[in-house]
Amino acid sequence: MTSAGATTKANRPKRPLSPSPQQYKTYVTAAGISLAVIVFTGAAVRLTDAGLGCENWPACTDQRLTPEWELHGWIEFGNRLLSGVVAIAVSLAVLTAYRRQPRRSDLIRWAWGLVAGVAAQIVLGGITVRVDLHPALVGSHYLLSMVLLWNVVVLWFKANADGPSATPVVPPLEQNLGRVLIGLASLVAVLGTVVTGTGPNGGDADAERLPFVFETVVQNHSISVWVFLATTLFLAKKLHSSPAWITSSPYPPHRIIRWLLAASVLQGAVGYLQYFRGVPPLLVELHIVGAVSVWVLTIGLYLSMFKRV
Repeated sequence: MTSAGATTKANRPKRPLSPSPQQYKTYVTAAGISLAVIVFTGAAVRLTDAGLGCENWPACTDQRLTPEWELHGWIEFGNRLLSGVVAIAVSLAVLTAYRRQPRRSDLIRWAWGLVAGVAAQIVLGGITVRVDLHPALVGSHYLLSMVLLWNVVVLWFKANADGPSATPVVPPLEQNLGRVLIGLASLVAVLGTVVTGTGPNGGDADAERLPFVFETVVQNHSISVWVFLATTLFLAKKLHSSPAWITSSPYPPHRIIRWLLAASVLQGAVGYLQYFRGVPPLLVELHIVGAVSVWVLTIGLYLSMFKRV
């Protein structure tokens, strides 16, 4: 028999870092923002020719852990330091997945996926520096970032639900088109890395380039973008003719696809502008921001086709 002053189990305050589902989503959001920011800063390293500002890894040089007071060295080393911020944010996403109430094994698995991805990024980044920024590895570094962003978007959509089950709120055709869009977005990303690896802005003035004709790879990338945009328009039409999402989904697909269409059109405009202006670094950086936005919205669009309770 408990005393009157005893705290009941129901009223006992939560332990530190024992978040509710909605609070846990905040930790996942922080991890996602940090992952997106490091993509942008990584692009800035490449676009300022600071990719070899530190010639070694993990130390900057054979003699120094940190660079001397030189701009390129600190741009590159600063991006490495930001990796520590990402590691902290991702570690919190894992820790709070274990402490989340109620605990769910699927969230723990997805959170550990972020840890594995960040660890792989650190190793791949070190190898990229040691092979003098080979374009294939630079492109792989970017594509792995896209995988990490996919992981965190999935975790974000799952984070606020009570269980792992999901019920479709749109017909099978729309679901299949959503999967096709993810495949097309992946193709666009891969071809974009080929364009990057063939053109200028390789991270260092002496960085190796891929042996392709720049105009040809740009045309192939552009075609993939147009196919992606046409498919998005067709899916938007189908979603607007289906009433299922009106009351069934907290994130209605027809709203997300509007953002996706807007982001895709702006991304295409920046892409053409940067090509005809000779690929200036500032426009390339904006193009990277657009690429991340389109990718995240594409993944989010597909996940919004399912209701999680």
